[in-house]
Amino acid sequence: MRLSIIVFSISILLSGFAYGQSMDKKYKSFEVSRDLPIAAEKVWEAVALDYGKIAESHPKIWYSGYEAGSLKGGLNAQRRCDFNKSGSRVLHEQIVDWDPENMLFVNRVLEAGGFPIDPDNTRATYKVTDLGEGKSRISMKMEFRSKPSFMMGMLKSQFQKLLADYFIALEHHLTTGEVVNAKEGNYKEIKKKYSK
Repeated sequence: MRLSIIVFSISILLSGFAYGQSMDKKYKSFEVSRDLPIAAEKVWEAVALDYGKIAESHPKIWYSGYEAGSLKGGLNAQRRCDFNKSGSRVLHEQIVDWDPENMLFVNRVLEAGGFPIDPDNTRATYKVTDLGEGKSRISMKMEFRSKPSFMMGMLKSQFQKLLADYFIALEHHLTTGEVVNAKEGNYKEIKKKYSK
């Protein structure tokens, strides 16, 4: 466990050098987590190995798919996430650090269409922790800068809510198999079944 924490910390410290992002401007950061009644391996498979299929378990994403020849999650895998039917609100992302042994990866935003974020200063670190007895914790540390920068405070609270909703949708999807996304429009009813 201690080694896992050390590896995680070093990964975060070195991330600015390894990912081609400057992260040199002032940015906001926060972390969101949720304990799940689901084995860590199953959660890792959904968020990391099936990286391009995030639209199966994200309440705000309309469509997602692999990009740039990627076929599965792993180092340098890329995905596209459309947040509306027309595709005008889109994130193009890439895995820039991959540590399956510790169930951790870093996701960089390459392009942000229709979102007021600075891709050169935005990334997220996903971590799945095995809690034993078929339980796990999913956590994400997000570091971002908005364009314009004065919006960072407002966006931070919106992103925190978005990630908390994603983790509830992920739990529901993994326990029931039901797709939860913007296209289905089913999250509002599903959320009522889960505690925060």
